[in-house]
Amino acid sequence: MCGIVGITSFQNVVPRILKGLACLEYRGYDSAGIATIDDGNFEVRRAVGKLKNLKDVTHLNPLQGNIGVGHTRWATHGVPNEINAHPHSNDYVSVVHNGIIENHAELRKSLENKGYVFVSQTDTEVIVYLFTEYLKEGKEPLLALQSVLGDITGAFAFAIILKQNPDVMLVARQGSPLVIGIGQDEMYIGSDALVVSLWTDKVIYLNEGDYAILTPASYQVYNQKHHKISVEVKTVEFKENAVGKGNYNHFMQKEIFEQPKVIGETLLHYADHENFTTKLTTKADWKNAPRLSIVACGTSYYAGMVAKYWFEKYAHIPVDVDIASEFRYRDGVFLDKGITLVISQSGETIDTLMALTLATEQKQQTIAIVNVPESSIARLASDVLMTYAGPEIGVASTKAFTAQLTVLANIVIYAARQRGVMSLTQEKELLTDLFTVPGLIMTVLQNEAEVHKIALSLEKADGVLFIGRGTNFPVALEGALKLKEISYIHAEGYAAGELKHGPIALIDQETPVIVNAPSNDKWFEKTLSNVQEVVARGATVICLVDVIGQQALEANHIPNITLKMPMCSTFVAPIVYAISMQLIAYHTALLRGTDVDQPRNLAKSVTVE
Repeated sequence: MCGIVGITSFQNVVPRILKGLACLEYRGYDSAGIATIDDGNFEVRRAVGKLKNLKDVTHLNPLQGNIGVGHTRWATHGVPNEINAHPHSNDYVSVVHNGIIENHAELRKSLENKGYVFVSQTDTEVIVYLFTEYLKEGKEPLLALQSVLGDITGAFAFAIILKQNPDVMLVARQGSPLVIGIGQDEMYIGSDALVVSLWTDKVIYLNEGDYAILTPASYQVYNQKHHKISVEVKTVEFKENAVGKGNYNHFMQKEIFEQPKVIGETLLHYADHENFTTKLTTKADWKNAPRLSIVACGTSYYAGMVAKYWFEKYAHIPVDVDIASEFRYRDGVFLDKGITLVISQSGETIDTLMALTLATEQKQQTIAIVNVPESSIARLASDVLMTYAGPEIGVASTKAFTAQLTVLANIVIYAARQRGVMSLTQEKELLTDLFTVPGLIMTVLQNEAEVHKIALSLEKADGVLFIGRGTNFPVALEGALKLKEISYIHAEGYAAGELKHGPIALIDQETPVIVNAPSNDKWFEKTLSNVQEVVARGATVICLVDVIGQQALEANHIPNITLKMPMCSTFVAPIVYAISMQLIAYHTALLRGTDVDQPRNLAKSVTVE
């Protein structure tokens, strides 16, 4: 969580730091702040809530400076208020920090015993006083930084500016991302390459444990052993419209409507559209792998659940799907030649990164599906498969999810071919189906007026149930997650066959039930029976069905609200039906007046446990 940006320059940096914070606000919006050094003194402005509040503060009480750091916060330690907002400063240093200092309590106690008085509830403040203590002992800034890094444990990325060295910025990372940008007589730092690319296309990705000293005209990076190291300067390219809303009202809306293009581009990277064969390859030995472990969090976890059905059906390989935070702490059994596949939009999700680290230590073959090149997960995994979704700014994931499914579908085909359980004919059939997906999604997107009518029936609901079978069970889970994330309606997803084992007790006339029910899968008749059970208890039923499914509902005289879906194969149905789930959540949130792109208590990149 949290977003960091900083600039050291020979000219005023404040307007650009504020612009950088706007680019990073999706990482946290409980509070925001900026600190500069001007005429030998720190100038600090902080505000609770959205970045707009900080901009208002800086408008009423302007500041300037040729060096500065900014921060947009997702609260971990301490409530969201101005005292806990970053930067944290004293007469020596000002610090911005992302992550968690795990031993902050003992460090705080030790520092308090030395006479330091803490004013915030945050773990970050210990960095301020630790650094100050080493400066008071006479250590040079770089040695003071080394000492601080030896004291603290946890996952962190931080930047420090110093009153007595007004052109120097010190940065370090361990577990949380941090990127350095190289400009003309300027240096930049940011939580991701996206923000740094506002000013330069030359970037350095710090590795685990790296730290650096920056001035406007120079940089030097050190590794964990405190050795100077040479680092590769990479070129990044982001299209400016990729981080704007264009003609859309929200980033989420824009990203929903980008999906035909995103999936089309992802397919072209991994499949031959003339011969309908996969171009995807991996280093992993699929033929001899005894098991596949898929590990992810949130929406990416649901993509993995869909893939489990695919892998077991088409590639005949046993699959476990784990939530990353559980996988890394339970005493799992790792089989020789096993494959661990991790999925993360940002490539920085801390639990997924730690799960990948564990799998690597256990000599597993590792594959990562990510949306961000050079992310921590991408650098660690043996195989990296990009989703090519472009920057996703809306906190609720949309295009990243369907792009992940697209990549997973191609891996399934490749794995099945490698294992000798899929014919070339079947490969062509499945890829032909995949290439129909962009057009099918366009059809779904044209149903917005009907989706809005459905949203009207959800607007006042206290709770909503989503049900499905087979691959549409994970889509039901994802639909429930989307609705609760951005509309704040309590929503739960269930396997339709599980209704009578408890969830049916929740159903009454005030409980809408949303059903994913493509007619051509083998579960349709059983799903229809579940719909009848729900109707018998007075619930409002909203069925996502194709024309044949609609006819079956009418033939059985089942009252329902229908959202007509295009006919599609069972293989691609999860991708297509997920689009309607996203639209339903989006329109319901609009009616309820919530903040679609920045829902309360959530942030985009989860870099803390």
